Amino acid sequence: MMTNELLNTQRSIPTEHSLFQPKFAGFWVRLWAFLIDLLLISSISGIFVKPIFRLMDMAINKPFAFLFSPYKVAALLLLLLYFILMTKLAGQTVGKMIMGIRVVKLNGQKLDWSTVLFREGIGRFISQMLWIPYILVLFTPKKSALHDIFADTVVIHEQVYEKKKVHELSPTEQHKLHEGPTV
Repeated sequence: MMTNELLNTQRSIPTEHSLFQPKFAGFWVRLWAFLIDLLLISSISGIFVKPIFRLMDMAINKPFAFLFSPYKVAALLLLLLYFILMTKLAGQTVGKMIMGIRVVKLNGQKLDWSTVLFREGIGRFISQMLWIPYILVLFTPKKSALHDIFADTVVIHEQVYEKKKVHELSPTEQHKLHEGPTV
């Protein structure tokens, strides 16, 4: 009987199994990827969009309503189109490719149009207007920005994994979970 008690107490000690999960991309790597993307978008805008506005003799800096000029609206549309198409077609923008990170859904499924439009269209527009939602990456457990939270996505490193410890319940703890409430 003594050996049975000893065996039962040994079984009730929680054991840990190690699994590997993709590492979430933090603030700095995402910031560098975003700055690379902004540099690319600015270059595209300067090469293609700005000359069109100059040829049409449209003001580039003069706002027509609120604080937006037609050029700023065109640049914002270019930015949104770039992020939407690149994220949907490749799962990452050029900046993310260079930094080795990508956007994935939390449930592991493939990115669909509604998720990408919601994340990169609505979520990114809100983040671009306020800039503060990007700082959420510093404080959320999965390093998610506001547009990630909206769309149930995360940004992960492509080839970097981290060890995750999973707590396995002992048979007595499992039994307690299956018991009904006491009256």
